Amino acid sequence: MTSLQPRVGCGAAILDDQGRLLLVKRRREPEADHWGLPGGKLDFGETVVDCIAREIAEELGIVIAVGPLLCVVDQIAADHHWVAPTHRARIESGTPAIQEPKALADWGWFAIDALPSPLTLATRTALPFL
Repeated sequence: MTSLQPRVGCGAAILDDQGRLLLVKRRREPEADHWGLPGGKLDFGETVVDCIAREIAEELGIVIAVGPLLCVVDQIAADHHWVAPTHRARIESGTPAIQEPKALADWGWFAIDALPSPLTLATRTALPFL
């Protein structure tokens, strides 16, 4: 019998100079085909801030500066438990482009009042803190 363990998935709310939010469309579960904040899985021994910067560089090819913590989400279901700390961040260099097409189907900048649907739980939870 396999023992399920909580996992940590770190993300970032990145706003551009027009106040638009950077979102990615997920290919993988949980929440495949949902739009969400970019990020990924925390590695053993890695800080949350380092994870956010690494994952976003790997997925979108950009360098970010990670800012303050916005919120932490517990996503608990029968087959998974993710803890998702979400930080504010800004792009320091680069232009977003999908680097991991097996993980991401699309990306885009969206006005806060015109977000695509459906949104991931972590994204919905972070919105009031933007």
